[in-house]
Amino acid sequence: MTAPNPTLRQRQLAMRLRELRHEQGLSIADVAEHLLCSATKISRIETSQRRASLRDVRDLCRLYRLPESQAAELMNLAKDARRKEWWQDYDDANFQPMLGLEAGASAITEYPITMIPGVIQTEDYARAVIRGWLPRIRPDILEERVKSREKRKNELIYRNDPPRYWVLLDESALHRHVGSRQTMHEQLHHLLELSHLPHVTIQVIPFTAGAHMGFDSPFRLVEFDRKSGIADIVFVEHQIGLFYTEDDEKVLLFREIIDHVRAEALGSQESRNRIATIATNFT
Repeated sequence: MTAPNPTLRQRQLAMRLRELRHEQGLSIADVAEHLLCSATKISRIETSQRRASLRDVRDLCRLYRLPESQAAELMNLAKDARRKEWWQDYDDANFQPMLGLEAGASAITEYPITMIPGVIQTEDYARAVIRGWLPRIRPDILEERVKSREKRKNELIYRNDPPRYWVLLDESALHRHVGSRQTMHEQLHHLLELSHLPHVTIQVIPFTAGAHMGFDSPFRLVEFDRKSGIADIVFVEHQIGLFYTEDDEKVLLFREIIDHVRAEALGSQESRNRIATIATNFT
């Protein structure tokens, strides 16, 4: 049996605690006063930005006068949320929540525009990308990040129960020289291999598509099984950080962008043919 995903458990716990407070007609300030802590702490717990301690959950269960069975359920969620997983060792703490959410996703759609997404990069391509983004990075940190990307790929693409993974790849990313010609040749052939996996779809958006809804908005849509109660999330990665939204209207906008971009993209086999043709330029 698959162990509970601590990142998803933390979000489920946050959502349940927020619902319970609303049911009790209490404000965040009211709860903070009862627990002798700051309102900021309660807000961060309820938005999953801070992991609740077992003592926090125990005190909240008492405040909300929960029956023993419900209190036990919340305590179990809190315990599961404190489990250690591989992504918590990632050296960039800003990316840890995203990696944890990816690990619990039912589907992921990538629209990266300028480069091959990190999840499906070869080691040499990843090394060249990271060095390009961070030219002063220490060699040991560089290698740690390359290994982390490879670990991420293995945990996401090659595991027994992988999410559906769909990449909408701008043709420019296939032509851009990242690393050596050999690096590009191997990366493009790696894409071809991955495209034959049953849960992976790679579509190329040709130059002839011109301007379209997603012309300058790279993003990643992470979706979850409805039974989990976790809201779907859109991540936007930028040089200054990783931003996300789970606002229904904003997520709906990105879904519309995805629909339009898919309509502009080549079909799966046409995309393979385009990738294979471009790969010959790097032999």
